[in-house]
Amino acid sequence: MAGVDLTIVWAGIIGFAVFAYVVMDGFDLGIGLLYPGFPVGEARDQAMNSIAPVWDGNETWLVFGGGGLMAMFPLAYAIILPATYPLIIAMLLGLIFRGVAFEFRWRHPRHRKLWDIAFTAGSAIAALAQGMTLGAILQGIRVENNAYAGGWLDWLSPFSLLTGVCVALGYGLLGATWLIWKTEGAAQAHARRMAFRLGIATLAALAAVSLATPFLSFEYWRRWFEMPQMLLTAPVPVLVTTCAYMFFRSLSRQEERLPFLMALCLFLLGFAGLAISMYPYAVPQAVTIWQAAAPRESQVFLLAGTVVIVPLILAYTGWAYWVFRGKVGTGGYH
Repeated sequence: MAGVDLTIVWAGIIGFAVFAYVVMDGFDLGIGLLYPGFPVGEARDQAMNSIAPVWDGNETWLVFGGGGLMAMFPLAYAIILPATYPLIIAMLLGLIFRGVAFEFRWRHPRHRKLWDIAFTAGSAIAALAQGMTLGAILQGIRVENNAYAGGWLDWLSPFSLLTGVCVALGYGLLGATWLIWKTEGAAQAHARRMAFRLGIATLAALAAVSLATPFLSFEYWRRWFEMPQMLLTAPVPVLVTTCAYMFFRSLSRQEERLPFLMALCLFLLGFAGLAISMYPYAVPQAVTIWQAAAPRESQVFLLAGTVVIVPLILAYTGWAYWVFRGKVGTGGYH
């Protein structure tokens, strides 16, 4: 491994973990956001049952991504966390409320209405907090002497609010398309209607974020609008347009799996655009991934464990989705 830049390898691993979390936990957070729109009874039970076997395992990637950032890029962790503490705390509280509500709505039916409200509120808070954290990082963090030098509310801005709404809408789109795939009857019909509306809203929000981002920093502008970098970035909006066309076409053809896959592709392209804008910075315009990286010895030591653990996580995750691959009814999968 003498000739391998392990810093780039670890940046790729953590980026993969974050994307895996966004995709896998995104659709069940999205179901929480859409939940009040489903009629009380069978439709809501189908929505809940569709994620019951996988929702808690999806959050494995959040732990892996956060722990990996702390271990492999400790300087970035030490700067980003203080800059976004209110958002991280809000996200964790939202996930806790959501998890508790998920379990207690079945075990304490007398107060099911209260738990349903907690489930939706927790999902909304977590989704908005994650999107606003992304916006806070993209807009820049004040750094002095390798430490956060900003205030308690520096993360709050029109741009971070925009990214928060964009991520929440995207999660809602993932949730709606997941329910198209996994449910049937009235629940599926409602999910189709919501997927069409959320598809339009998500694309509009994604376009707004994409147009606003280059104005945050000249470096962002240069990446997207100056030659020769523009030759590398131009395929991204073209692919987004193609995926959007295929998404709405699949909805009109009453397909079940393709809308979800196209929504995933839109998230992947958004993630690629984020990587293009940020690379090679761990903290935009302040700290590069090499400046933030842990010593090489630590990278080698933890990589040895990662090449074993990550395939195991992927294996049991894939097995869980395979076992529960069918449609879901009020009583569970069939």
